[in-house]
Amino acid sequence: MTLLRLTPEYDYAVIELGANHQGEIAWTVSLTRPEAALVNNLAAAHLEGFGSLAGVAKAKGEIFSGLPENGIAIMNADNNDWLNWQSVIGSRKVWRFSPNAANSDFTATNIHVTSHGTEFTLQTPTGSVDVLLPLPGRHNIANALAAAALSMSVGATLDAIKAGLANLKAVPGRLFPIQLAENQLLLDDSYNANVGSMTAAVQVLAEMPGYRVLVVGDMAELGAESEACHVQVGEAAKAAGIDRVLSVGKQSHAISTASGVGEHFADKTALITRLKLLIAEQQVITILVKGSRSAAMEEVVRALQENGTC
Repeated sequence: MTLLRLTPEYDYAVIELGANHQGEIAWTVSLTRPEAALVNNLAAAHLEGFGSLAGVAKAKGEIFSGLPENGIAIMNADNNDWLNWQSVIGSRKVWRFSPNAANSDFTATNIHVTSHGTEFTLQTPTGSVDVLLPLPGRHNIANALAAAALSMSVGATLDAIKAGLANLKAVPGRLFPIQLAENQLLLDDSYNANVGSMTAAVQVLAEMPGYRVLVVGDMAELGAESEACHVQVGEAAKAAGIDRVLSVGKQSHAISTASGVGEHFADKTALITRLKLLIAEQQVITILVKGSRSAAMEEVVRALQENGTC
């Protein structure tokens, strides 16, 4: 449907190719036929369909099969699977990005993180530029590098990339900041979740002010690895020093238990009641709400917003 809506007035189209089984991206990339293709990261997602993280990597690598010979393959240098994708990429140009790997084509230096965004120097094959990114979280630096690489692959200048990143707006459900009241910050990250995005969210919360509360629902479609994946998130919360973890759902109790500071609830009503009490007890508090789409954790966000001030 996206392709059918494209008309001559558009110069570019950025299209996400999602999948939960092998072969699906190979088919959709044959329809889109991109000039540049990006694999942003790898995480344990849709394991019921892919079977393992190696299965996820194989499926994502299918996107490079749709590139022309002069196309550009863009990937995260922090993932080692680019070597496995070499047979698909062939002789096509490869650009790698990472805020951690100095030998990447696109990287970030002079990083300064605040509760509202990030400042860094963007390093590219054609030069560098100072960037103000109005999105919280170190993982969003990697996302910005990926966007810069994809933009430059189709001719964007450094000044255009700087302006584009500076004008980004947070999207509801994706680390969207909501000021409930003075010193009461709610981060709505309820749109979806997997192990990678959950642990990234934990790191964002860890850098926030005040008493930090992680509110989680289940992560779906993880198959036999579900319990281990939920435990991994709980352990990440414990290592990050999160003050309280509240969970609801059939699987998420493993997160709250592994965190060492958790409470599990039978339903959202009970969780919301407890959360409001916690908010009332704290002078400064930051709450992050996250779960898979099926967990409908936006209901928790909505309940807090409707309460006005907590």
